[in-house]
Amino acid sequence: MTEEIIIAGFGGQGVLSMGQILCYSGVMEDKEVSWMPSYGPEMRGGTANCIAIISDEKISSPILTKFDTVIALNQPSLDKFESAVKPGGLLIYEASTIINPPTRTDIEVLPIEASNEAAKMKNIKIMNMIVLGSLLKRKPIIKLESAIKGLEKVLPERYHHLIPLNKEAIEKGMELAEKATVTA
Repeated sequence: MTEEIIIAGFGGQGVLSMGQILCYSGVMEDKEVSWMPSYGPEMRGGTANCIAIISDEKISSPILTKFDTVIALNQPSLDKFESAVKPGGLLIYEASTIINPPTRTDIEVLPIEASNEAAKMKNIKIMNMIVLGSLLKRKPIIKLESAIKGLEKVLPERYHHLIPLNKEAIEKGMELAEKATVTA
């Protein structure tokens, strides 16, 4: 199993931390991992993306142009990376903020209203964990328990009191992915 993922959005949406959590979790499950961040000089509000690769085998290169899964958290990211999903791959997008949805018919498309759900849970910063839960439901590349342990590694200790809320967000994302209509 090798899963090649790109996560993209604005700085401050938790794009890089999602990739880190996936990779830390993969390490804990004795998998090979690669995490390669890319962000503009603005950080918050600028564009950010990261490539995360989780594999049972050695990873030949962290540099990719096509992905098994694309996660787009804003319209510019969807516009840029929709074409980078391999045929038969998965595109997860943040449906409550994207105006022009994906148009490809040779991939699975999973719309998740993560921002709306995060607002209902009274903490917009957990939007990325809702999306992560959606990914893990559609493609269980790591276990939920490993994701929580990965979160403990990525989240600064002063925020560890938020881990139960983040776990709840991941579970909410799994629930949303189960209920969502996937188009192909």
